Amino acid sequence: VQLQASGGGLVQPGGSLRLSCVASGYAFKNFAMSWLRQTQGKGLERVADIMNDDKTAYVGSAKGRFTISRDDAKSTLYLEMNSLKSEDTAVYFCVRDMNYWGKGTLVTVSS
Repeated sequence: VQLQASGGGLVQPGGSLRLSCVASGYAFKNFAMSWLRQTQGKGLERVADIMNDDKTAYVGSAKGRFTISRDDAKSTLYLEMNSLKSEDTAVYFCVRDMNYWGKGTLVTVSS
């Protein structure tokens, strides 16, 4: 199982960013996926989940601002982030089953 996240970077407050995570080594369509993030202040936080039937769930401040989605044909997971705030600054990880983690991509929200 390999998970490769990308799309992080520096963005101004109020801006948007889309993260991607390409999965390989297993049947992507059969598994739920999650985005988690690691911040300096709050530690590890769950951001959003998507089931293999496309049902989604969001945690905390991600509700209403972030959208998790998947493209099973491309074995790719996405996280669309809007109205970004400084507290969204973190390393974002795509995760399968809480056992398989990608390397993470850094998102910095700053003016």
